[in-house]
Amino acid sequence: MEKRLIINADDFGLCAGVNKAVAQAHTDGVLTSTTIMANMPAAAEAVEIAKQLPTLGVGVHLNLYEGRALSKDAGVDCLLDADGRFAYSPAKLSLLSIGLHGVRKAIRTELAAQIQWVIDNGLTPTHLDSHKHIHSFPAIFPLVCKLARQFGITAIRFTLEPKQLCRMPWPLPSEDGRKRAKLIRIMAKLNHIQNRNLLKTDALLGVAHTGKIDANFFKAVSLYNPARTAEVMTHPGLPDGLDPAKTRLIKQRKVELEALCSERTKQYLKDAGIKLVHYGQL
Repeated sequence: MEKRLIINADDFGLCAGVNKAVAQAHTDGVLTSTTIMANMPAAAEAVEIAKQLPTLGVGVHLNLYEGRALSKDAGVDCLLDADGRFAYSPAKLSLLSIGLHGVRKAIRTELAAQIQWVIDNGLTPTHLDSHKHIHSFPAIFPLVCKLARQFGITAIRFTLEPKQLCRMPWPLPSEDGRKRAKLIRIMAKLNHIQNRNLLKTDALLGVAHTGKIDANFFKAVSLYNPARTAEVMTHPGLPDGLDPAKTRLIKQRKVELEALCSERTKQYLKDAGIKLVHYGQL
């Protein structure tokens, strides 16, 4: 049974350093896919880079947590602070999306604007995922499914990470990573009940290990990944433009870039007979 693996870089468009790293990880490494943050300062640069890399799958990294809204609709103001930036933590946004129809309407309006921006700038999104996994929140996931259909996008990231990734022989994650993966796994199971038609993979790898992905992690992927079709979530980057106050992944981004370009990683995946693809090829 041939195994297929999508290796995705989140946060494309966040800053120049991330954009450079995504391009390098695809050109020189095993990266097959990325997702663009349409509302971030380096998004226009990311689009131009993507247009030069036709074999790189590009999706939309839906974002309601960092930066400013793209939509000019006044209804979106309920998501913003006095400076026009997104106001809520993922946890609070999740609760508000459950209880308030106006918040859900604003979320749909803003996420539609982000997808439309990517399309208007000449890219055809292969899939949707999100910053801080907000698309998997149970009250938001149906909205994202409707947007996927509206824009003709056929896949959404399935955030189900198998439990065994938190146990040996996998590299052991942090306790925070373990708890994060457990919470997101619960939401993924609810998403599968809500609408499985847009979920094209069997598993997501890298949730518990966010901030700890290196060549040894890819060795474990090649040897122990149980899923026939899986996605590995990565965050490669270089220091240019990264703000330590806004991301805990600074030094680790360079480690992930090195792992994605490592000859060891390439050999592990080759020896395992894993086919590298992006969402547009599923």
